[in-house]
Amino acid sequence: MLLLSTPQLEGLVDRTAITAAVSRGFAEIAEGHADQPGPTSMATPADSARFILMSAVSEASDLAGVKLLADVPDNAERRLPTQRSMILVVDRVDGSPVALLHGAVPTRVRTAAASAVATGALARPDSRALGLIGAGALAREHALALRDVRPFDRLVVWSRTRERADGLVTDLRDEGWPTSIEVAASPREVVERADVVCTLTPSVEAIVEGAWLRPGQHLNVVGARPRADEREVDGAAMARSSIWVDDRATARTKSGDLLRAIAEGAIAETDVIGTIGEVVADLVRGRQSADEITLFDSVGIGAQDVAVADVFIRAARERGLGTLVDLSA
Repeated sequence: MLLLSTPQLEGLVDRTAITAAVSRGFAEIAEGHADQPGPTSMATPADSARFILMSAVSEASDLAGVKLLADVPDNAERRLPTQRSMILVVDRVDGSPVALLHGAVPTRVRTAAASAVATGALARPDSRALGLIGAGALAREHALALRDVRPFDRLVVWSRTRERADGLVTDLRDEGWPTSIEVAASPREVVERADVVCTLTPSVEAIVEGAWLRPGQHLNVVGARPRADEREVDGAAMARSSIWVDDRATARTKSGDLLRAIAEGAIAETDVIGTIGEVVADLVRGRQSADEITLFDSVGIGAQDVAVADVFIRAARERGLGTLVDLSA
């Protein structure tokens, strides 16, 4: 088995390859060549932590994998990451252990890659302004993953902490973002200025309102924790949008944005048009008009983890990175 640490994985990030792998993974599920059950979410009454199992098996990579995600809000007070994960991958044909990866880097890059695939499939071709609500590591990754998907020449960023927003701006300029970058005073200002909006915060209550949306926008709704009662956009935003998800079963159990809008009567589950994989595979429609508001409800799925694990494992083998462990010895 190959063990891959966070520093090793950071050095192996290839965003082009990762986005291509996530796109193939989406389509593979839609076409029936991969399988993934709905996630299992475990908890005890002792605290607010939840432990989520996300798994999939893929013919394209000949791998099966499972990620154990620990979602621990109380870690914020401990000054520790509020989400931690590990990804275990085995051979699909004979079941032999292949790799164990620290989950932070794969999760970050596959989440942004999923938004890149959705943006490529749904956003207007003439989208020029990208908006980021949130300025953490996931926001940085989204800016880097999406910058070539559309001809963006403006980036608008908001964070609850101005210092963090300014830090992201400096970081992206150092990364060579060739566009103007502005710091907004509010989430509403981001929505009003952007053609593509990515929500990337661990919000419990909605910070984006449907009344703010403009015809033709595309939203990637990403940041809320995998809990049925937490969300970033309100029911009106869901109702005004055409909605696609990464996986129906996962969205039914983990997406507070979807489930709370349904509970409020703003939408019905049947209003979900389909999955991004079905759009990529030409099995369901994508955007139908220039004025349509499109929304990708991203909750994260095991097939994405397996797809990007394959990219990292191949790259590590080519470069001779990682630690080999013989578990049978």
